[in-house]
Amino acid sequence: MPKVDIVMPAYNAANYIPIALDSVIAQTFDDWRVLLVDDGSTDNTAAVIAPYQEKLGEKLLYIQNVNGGPARARNTALGMATGEFIAFLDADDIWLPNRLAESLRSFEGRPEVGLSYGFVSRIDNDGVVIDTFANRQKHGEGRIAEYIYTRAVDMPCLTITLRRKCVDEVGMFDEAIKGPEDRDLWLRIAQRYEVALVPHLIAHYRLSPGSITSDTDKLLKAQQQFIEKHYGEEGCGRVARGKALSGVYKQRAETFGDRGQWGKALDNMARSLMYYPLNGGAILTAGSLLLRRLGLRK
Repeated sequence: MPKVDIVMPAYNAANYIPIALDSVIAQTFDDWRVLLVDDGSTDNTAAVIAPYQEKLGEKLLYIQNVNGGPARARNTALGMATGEFIAFLDADDIWLPNRLAESLRSFEGRPEVGLSYGFVSRIDNDGVVIDTFANRQKHGEGRIAEYIYTRAVDMPCLTITLRRKCVDEVGMFDEAIKGPEDRDLWLRIAQRYEVALVPHLIAHYRLSPGSITSDTDKLLKAQQQFIEKHYGEEGCGRVARGKALSGVYKQRAETFGDRGQWGKALDNMARSLMYYPLNGGAILTAGSLLLRRLGLRK
């Protein structure tokens, strides 16, 4: 039984899978197994994985699914996981060699910790670093369910490690939520356990132009669904709901502003302030959008 099961969903990612798997093989901690779920790929994923199956043997389990989306693929892997810990890596992302060792260290002597996360750089399709997020977030550790609900804390999936027993207690990914299904699971765990931070850069996240985050209407629906699902639970009260919705519309306003769709940008900014007038970030964003609309700021 491996100490860590690595959940890796893959859909038409044959060009990137070798890079992802090589980054696992390069880990300084080696008591792991990869559960790679092919989510109905139509490219040459199976052929690309074949030499890794021969090389890794029992350390790589290749599962072929009918296409059902990342949540279902991850749940398939979770249902087959036996390790004490579970870590996540999408097939187009990359781990740094210290990823597993640093993550596991955050659990040592801390039974109150249910999951941990760390810092990432974002990369483009060619692997070139775009930017790096390596600063501690306010309210980023400890009992932080409220801040996960309001999205005041960002926890990149490819840096998440969790205790297997947490899934037994709170359930798997909610396949009805398309987009924030990872945050939904982190929240459910954080309502019972503390969250730990690995204060180091441990992974590279590849930006995908085809992700749900590029479809603003689908993303809005999914975020609203997540917010309403948990409203009234621990850390998810009336004020927190207002903050969460304010953040959703602030994000939409910024997206429309970047597209030059000023009417939609300002409309969503107004909605953001309506849900939580004390949102200082939204106030600053509103001012910035107005200046850009008037041509006084780029």
